[in-house]
Order: sequence, then structure tokens, then C-alpha cells
Amino acid sequence: MIRTTQMLGAAAAAGFALTMASCASAENAVPEGGSGGSAGSGGPVTVGIKFDQPGLGQQVGSDFKGFDVEVATYVAKELGYTDVTFKEAPSAQRETLLQSGQVKMIFATYSITDDRKQKVSFGGPYFVAGQDLLVKADNADITGPDTLDGKKLCSVTGSTSAKKVQDQFADKVQLQEYDTYSKCVEALNSGRIDAVTTDNVILAGFAAQPQYEGKLKVVGKTFSTEKYGVGLMKGDTATCEKVNAAITKMVGDGSWQKALDDTVGSDFKPDAATNPPKPEPCS
Repeated sequence: MIRTTQMLGAAAAAGFALTMASCASAENAVPEGGSGGSAGSGGPVTVGIKFDQPGLGQQVGSDFKGFDVEVATYVAKELGYTDVTFKEAPSAQRETLLQSGQVKMIFATYSITDDRKQKVSFGGPYFVAGQDLLVKADNADITGPDTLDGKKLCSVTGSTSAKKVQDQFADKVQLQEYDTYSKCVEALNSGRIDAVTTDNVILAGFAAQPQYEGKLKVVGKTFSTEKYGVGLMKGDTATCEKVNAAITKMVGDGSWQKALDDTVGSDFKPDAATNPPKPEPCS
């Protein structure tokens, strides 16, 4: 009798352990459909943004600010999500974050390209940027990429932006590289370089920072087209359609323009021929 009781106790303990292990496994599993339920289901959603781009996606203490953040918040609310968590989405990790289900959507200056469409789907675009130049506010010499011969031009290490200027517009430009755009902008402000190049809206975000306000300006002569899309899991056309509807509503009710003015400054005037953009068909 004692032996039977001991065996039953051991079996019960084993069953309890298996139950607890199953619960722990369920808690750690990635939710079906990615990090967030189906659009319209409410509840939480995880969204990827940049944490280090002033005016677009920037972490400030425990808060997040920028145009990408404003668009992401508006779209998530329109899709029915009631709790948005932001996760850092560095450029090199964006496809992985979507494919592994760590984020449901990405708003992170994510240019729509044919190569990326092979790996992920895109909603939008919600903004069309273009490569431009940032110079000192009183600079009258630099009016476009073809006026940079003999000038010092800065971009980040690994970027093709500055090399494009050298190859296509000014072969005598002096290229300078730093590991972040923040360092490029600091060098421009101190007079160590003459211009910084990357997407115009990124440059406008830096120019709108309090320490640079009135000191720097975007030249306003773009020489590329960068369509910022909403990154989604490959084939998630249902969410894509809802994202596009939300972007269209945001433009129509004035929230898009207000968000742009509040984050990168009302002095920044994007190309009116392409902005605000119309979302492209989902595929």
C-alpha cells in the first residue's frame, strides 16, 4: 500500500512538471501572425522603428518621437490595436525582425525596393524622400550636388550617398566619413566640413533639433527617389490593405501634414509632386 501511494505521488509530480513546462513553452512562443494579433482584433502590437534618427524615430528617455512614430501610432490605432510597443529596428535587421515575428510592422525610413519585396511585403508609401544636402544656413555657394567640387562632404561609413555625388555630380568633392550622421552634423556645425548628404527628411530632422535650429538648412534640390514603406510579413496582404486605408485617412484628415510639421519642422517642404504619396497596390 505504501509502495502504491509513493508511485501515485511520483506520477502526480511528473504530471505537474509536464504541465508547468507546457505553460512555460506557451508563454515563450511567438504569437501566431507575428508580434500582434490580426488587424482589428485589438490588444497589443510590436512595431519596429529607428531609435536614433531625430525627427523620424528617436528614443528620448522612455518616450519615442518623430514622424515615423506619429505615422506608426496613427496606423496602429486605425487597425484596432490598443497597446503599441516600439522595438528598435536597425537597417540591417529589418527583414529578420519581420520574418521571425518579433515585430508586426516596421516604420523606419524603410525604402521600398524590388530586392526587399522578395523578402517582405510593403504597405504605403507614407512618405517619398530624396537624397539632398544639409549646409550652414548662411551658405550661398552650395545649391546642389553639382556645386560641391573642392568642398568637404560627409556621410556615414558604408553609405553610398556621398560616393554617388562624387561619381555623378562632382568628381573633385572631398569625401569625409563618420560612423553616425550625428557626428557629420556636428562637424558641419563646427565648420570642419561643408555639407552632409542623405535623405532630405532625415537632414530636416537634424536641422530642426534645438541646438541647430536656425543654423543649418536643407538645400532643397533632391536627386533620388526613396519611397518609405511600412514593412510587413511577406504575403500579409490583409494587413497591407488596412495599413493603406489608414495612411489615406491620415492624409485626408490633415494628421499627416501636422505630424510632419510637428516633427521635422514647418520650414521643411517636401516635393509636392510626390508628397503626400498615394499608397501602392498590395501584393
